[in-house]
Amino acid sequence: MARLVLSRVQGYGSMLDLRIEKIGDLAVVECHGKIVRSDDAFKLCEAVTALPGIGIIVLDLSQVSAIEAGGLDMLLLLQRWAYDCDIQVKLFNPRISVRDRLKRGSSMPQCDIATLQEVMALMVKANTRSALAA
Repeated sequence: MARLVLSRVQGYGSMLDLRIEKIGDLAVVECHGKIVRSDDAFKLCEAVTALPGIGIIVLDLSQVSAIEAGGLDMLLLLQRWAYDCDIQVKLFNPRISVRDRLKRGSSMPQCDIATLQEVMALMVKANTRSALAA
C-alpha cells in the first residue's frame, strides 16, 4: 500500500487553504481560495518547498478563484526552484479566470498544465513505485 501523508496548511486571515497529499515521490497540493496576497503566495511556496523526497508536484488549482501578480511571481519562483532541484511541477485544472491571468502574466508558456488522464497516470505510477519500495 502506498504511503499517504495528509496535511492542511491554513493561516490566520488567509485567503488560501492548502491540502497536501503525498504518494511516494508525488505530492498533490490542493489549493482552495485566492492567491492574491503576498502571505498566501509565501504560504504556498513554503509548503511546497518543505516537502521531502518529492519528484513531482501537482498544484490542483481547480478551487482557486483568483490569482494576482504575487501568486504569478510565486509560481515562477516555484518553477525555477523545482527545475534547480530536478522536480516536475504541473498545474491541474485551473479555472478559466486563472488561466486568463496566467496568459496575461506571460507565465503560460512556462506552465505545464496537466490533463486529468495525466494526473491519474502519475498517481498510479507513484502508487506502484511506493508499493514496490515497501
